[in-house]
Parts: sequence; structure tokens; C-alpha cells
Amino acid sequence: MHKGRLMFWKRKKNKPTEFKCSECGQVHSEWPALTFNSPANYHTLSDNEKLEIGKLETDFCEIHYKDQIDRFIRVTLTQKINEACETLEYGLWVSLSEKSYSDYKENFNNPNHETGYFGWLCNDIAEYGNTSSIPCDVITKIGNDRPEIFPHQDFDHPFVKDYYNGISKSEAENRINEITKNVG
Repeated sequence: MHKGRLMFWKRKKNKPTEFKCSECGQVHSEWPALTFNSPANYHTLSDNEKLEIGKLETDFCEIHYKDQIDRFIRVTLTQKINEACETLEYGLWVSLSEKSYSDYKENFNNPNHETGYFGWLCNDIAEYGNTSSIPCDVITKIGNDRPEIFPHQDFDHPFVKDYYNGISKSEAENRINEITKNVG
């Protein structure tokens, strides 16, 4: 299973949700973002392949095959929680065409760059099985925040249905619990 960001959380009776972030070491009372360190395409490479054909950075990833280069960027997705004020945040990866990838990379430090691209989701979210290759609109944001993705509503997949219909608070908490069980 592809691991998420190294974060731990705990729930205390009658107290807000808390988690300890392994990146900063602090205890936070809001929900952690469920993040993936790399696209599934990179994660499934052998260690040797990662060294030879892969290039993974914080916001960009490339895999250089003999006949093609696969290009990925880090994005966010905000999941609506029904009957709750919270949202569940995901840090995911999408593949982009060479043209879109080049444009995004060229404008990465431009705080006024605002555009949209077509991309394919490149992470498998455990609760849904195979979520790679869900078509998405990738929308950049003014101010250099990571782009947000919006799955194509007409794509028939439980993840897409849940994105547009929302999930329950208990389901969101279960997802947080599951991903934190699989790290560390």
C-alpha cells in the first residue's frame, strides 16, 4: 500500500481530534491532510529504477522511460464532509501532458499564474481500490498554493460520487485512522 504523510492522530473523549505531525513534531488539533509522498507510478518502481529513471522532488516527479517521459505534479483535493464544518484534505499527484507540465513548471514561482489543465489522478486511495487514472481538472491558484483538482463528474467511480455527494464525519475519521496506521 502506498503510504501517506507521516502523521499520527489520536482522539480523546470529549476533546478535539489531535495528531502529532512527524514532520514538525507538534501536536495539532485539526485534521491532518492525507498526503502521498509520490505518485503511485513512482512508488511502484524498484529502488534501482527510482535511481536510474526516476526524479522525485517536493512538487514535481518525472519518470524517464526509453520511449517516453511521465510527468507528475503535486495537487490538493478537498473532500466535503456532510453535516460537519470540517473538510478532509488530500495531497495527491496527477499526471500532466508535456505541454501542461512545462507551463506549470515554468510558472511555478509566479504568484499570479492562474490556469487550468487536464490531468489523471495518480494515487490509489485505499478505501476505493484503484483510483489511478480518474480524469481531473487541475486548477492553479493565485499566490503559489498547490493546484486543486476536481474529478470529472461524469466519470463513473465511487470516489467521484463521494467527492460530489460528500462523506460522513465518521468515514473521514476512519480514513485518517487507516492512513496513520500504515505509516511509521
